[in-house]
Amino acid sequence: MFGIKKNKTDGQELDENWECNTVRKLALASLEEQRRTRRWGIFFKFLAFAYLFVLLLMMNPDWSATKKDGDKKHTALVDVSGIISNDADASADNIVTALREAFEDDNTAGVILRINSPGGSPVQSAYINDEIHRLREKYEDIPLYAVISDLCASGGYYIAAGADKIYANKSSLVGSIGVIMNGFGFVDSMEKLGVQRRLHTAGEHKGFLDPFSPENPAEVAHVEKVLEQLHQQFIDVVKKGRGERLKDNDKVFSGLIWSGEEALAMGLVDDFASSSYVAREVIKAEDIVDFSVSKTYLEKLTERLGASVATHLSSQFGLSGALR
Repeated sequence: MFGIKKNKTDGQELDENWECNTVRKLALASLEEQRRTRRWGIFFKFLAFAYLFVLLLMMNPDWSATKKDGDKKHTALVDVSGIISNDADASADNIVTALREAFEDDNTAGVILRINSPGGSPVQSAYINDEIHRLREKYEDIPLYAVISDLCASGGYYIAAGADKIYANKSSLVGSIGVIMNGFGFVDSMEKLGVQRRLHTAGEHKGFLDPFSPENPAEVAHVEKVLEQLHQQFIDVVKKGRGERLKDNDKVFSGLIWSGEEALAMGLVDDFASSSYVAREVIKAEDIVDFSVSKTYLEKLTERLGASVATHLSSQFGLSGALR
């Protein structure tokens, strides 16, 4: 009786396997939930720390202020970097604000406009150039020098032309004194695909330059006339700023770009120098104070927090592709 061993049926073995798998899955799910809870705890602790840091920063505004040494004279620096556009860092609002603060500072011995820009909006560039002339007239004893780093083209040079002198590097790229308007035409492609363009307008030329319609010679002529007017405005600004220093060369205003050496020979720049050299040897105030309008610590912190939140959510819910 006691020596008889009962064999398990297939059904019993399946039941036991199912129970083991279920227990294993429950244990793994519990561990994963604990890990997730721990990660969220760390995340919210980080948010609380960041919140306290922001409060401290707001209560101590001197942390973000530019420190200046008493009555010691300095060179004011204003950066024009990137595309010149209404919604970019190099907008007229930002550059003009920085220039005004630089000239109004009692310890400013001279101002450097450091430019590294491919150009952009002619309107924004004109605003800045006008303000440069106004400030130079108002503060006659404070010189303003443009220093070109890598690139000063189109609207960038429009701005530089307002300076007392322009400095560059031999390898800088300078010029592109012209105006451009470009686009694409898809008329032939649409005909091959059998697609019809249905354009309804109120106004004879309201749909001019439509990329899906054939070009109208009269409209093209009109656009070219507008571009010529803008180009002439650009030429007048450069001639006003550079005066007799410009060499008599028809290619100066052709829209071509030049190396620093060629720009010097053509009268587009005055000499080769860096910002530190101009501050030390020309303005005679070696200490440089940056007046460029930049993002505050709070804005930078907010961006980083946003990036942290996005990264954490993507890791938690697999949303990395949607958040990039």
